[in-house]
Amino acid sequence: MFPEEAVVFGAALPLAWAVDRWWGEPPVRWHPVVWIGHYLNWAAQYVQGGAPLPSVPLSPQPPDGEPGESPQPDYKAFTLGALAWMVGAAVVYIVSSFIEQAVFSLPLVLAAALMGLLLKPWLAWAMLRSEVEAVEACLHESLEAGRERLRWLVSRDTATLTTSEVRESAMESLAENLNDSVVAPIFWFVLFGLPGAAVYRFANTADAMWGYRGVRHGQNWAWAGKWAARADDVLSWVPARITALLIVALGASSGEGQSFKNLRVEARQTPSPNSGWPMAAMALALGIRLGKPGAYTLNATGRLPLASDTQKCLEYASKVVATLIFIAVAATVLIATIGQPGGYG
Repeated sequence: MFPEEAVVFGAALPLAWAVDRWWGEPPVRWHPVVWIGHYLNWAAQYVQGGAPLPSVPLSPQPPDGEPGESPQPDYKAFTLGALAWMVGAAVVYIVSSFIEQAVFSLPLVLAAALMGLLLKPWLAWAMLRSEVEAVEACLHESLEAGRERLRWLVSRDTATLTTSEVRESAMESLAENLNDSVVAPIFWFVLFGLPGAAVYRFANTADAMWGYRGVRHGQNWAWAGKWAARADDVLSWVPARITALLIVALGASSGEGQSFKNLRVEARQTPSPNSGWPMAAMALALGIRLGKPGAYTLNATGRLPLASDTQKCLEYASKVVATLIFIAVAATVLIATIGQPGGYG
């Protein structure tokens, strides 16, 4: 990385954060994540040979689905799903690489400003925060209103959830998507620039739409979505643990929560190799119980979450974002220094 690139990347990160905070998401018709969703929706018809999926998630939802993984390997569905994923990822990488090169041909200040605007759509902290706040606000109206609003945020059945379970689901979604929509895109942006953030969000959106272990909307995605699910697992592995460590560290610095030693044990309670880490970290940091009925419980000895815990959860997540931006800017400078003749190494 050259010094000019470090300046552009370093300035783009806080600028993208500021744009996200003050202006939120771009219009749907101009949103690249929505374009990715449209491609995946279209490709799903050929992968599965059925009707298109009914929705395109702007904020990734945990792929719960209905149980019932196919007992027999479906190699055709797996191959079609993998090929469709590779084609989409290649297009995203090529287009974003071309755009990035075009940006670097501009004057430095303009390049930094434009890079920040281009990075913003791959980050979705403000929208995630507002959705969790909306669930809590609806819970104050009624349990039914809270259940209905939660459906915007998660894919699980909300019809029978209690007040505590609605709150737990919203907080779990916040912790998981803090990684998927903020930490991981920034991590890959620091390493590989705009193509890194773009390809990661492609992979994460593909997992949200295809990565089901069983039936979704009448179609069994156990094999058709396996490649998408595994690709997301690989790309999210390191960022998920960074997210968790930041959450627990912030909890420890405030004198709340439990120590790092409990994190690994609690994170393994979920079937996902990654989502359990930020969710367990949030449960430990707040000293509360989080879980999915009939599936897992994180920090089982913790108390049930209260409305005040939702606010604390949001505060911790906001601090994680701010801390990560600082670390990421420092990392871009360090990478640029190491890469220069006479630099470190």
